[in-house]
Amino acid sequence: MSIRVIVADDQEIARTGLRMILDAQPGIEVVGEAADGRRAVELARRLRPDVCLFDIRMPRLDGIEATRSLAGPAVEDPLAVVVITTFDLDEYVYAALRAGARGFLLKDAGPDLLSQAIRAAADGDALIAPSITARLLEAFAHAGPASRPAPLIEALTGREEEILITVARGRTNSEIADELHITLSTVKSHIASLMTKLGVRNRVEIAMWAYETNRVRK
Repeated sequence: MSIRVIVADDQEIARTGLRMILDAQPGIEVVGEAADGRRAVELARRLRPDVCLFDIRMPRLDGIEATRSLAGPAVEDPLAVVVITTFDLDEYVYAALRAGARGFLLKDAGPDLLSQAIRAAADGDALIAPSITARLLEAFAHAGPASRPAPLIEALTGREEEILITVARGRTNSEIADELHITLSTVKSHIASLMTKLGVRNRVEIAMWAYETNRVRK
């Protein structure tokens, strides 16, 4: 089964380029396009794609608000959203992550990283451009969270603490498996347990929790 993607960007040339890149990847299919955020939300709710790829700066409804509408804390059945932008600005990343985005990329990321982000989001994973992962998550934490981190539902095991740190440092599941010498299925099991114990919905929120609680230091 192909990963079904919708692309939203107010620039037609950008949408066309993204569609060409994604359609050229095996197992990925662009099933819809939108030129503004409101249309993107309507399209996503109707088509229920596996992944939404949203630009940040769009008319009628920007990418952050569109993400919040489809993946925010109040959404019962959230969609996977990857945010892509030309602008490497901290406030955009903070807002995208808070809104529920599973990925954040710059438009110069290239086809390989773009397809990796789409596949990761479709798999319930997350990918943030390596050039900004640790710097921005740490800056996010130091800027002060919007609210105090929720208390643990259950204490973390030693292995879960290890995996928490690797997630916060931007490692993918495969990289974690290699680094800790465990299987990929074991990594996924531990991450599922972390989400339950932390009361979060994805690995991006796991990473934010780690920084907010000072689990990760320079």
